[in-house]
Amino acid sequence: MANTQGPQGNYDPAGSTQMFRAFVDEAPQARQQQAAPAGPRIGLILGVVAVVVVVAAVAWLALS
Repeated sequence: MANTQGPQGNYDPAGSTQMFRAFVDEAPQARQQQAAPAGPRIGLILGVVAVVVVVAAVAWLALS
């Protein structure tokens, strides 16, 4: 395993500085990927609402 060094040249045995920098560099990409599934989620919600409306209409017609 390679020795990693922090910004001042201090020995970092866990490599946490390098891992933190990788996390900071990837954070904007992760936020963009999380924003993308909003479309399918809205479609799923609308689908569930439509099913509830249809079931309510069928029950209303059957009971009247």
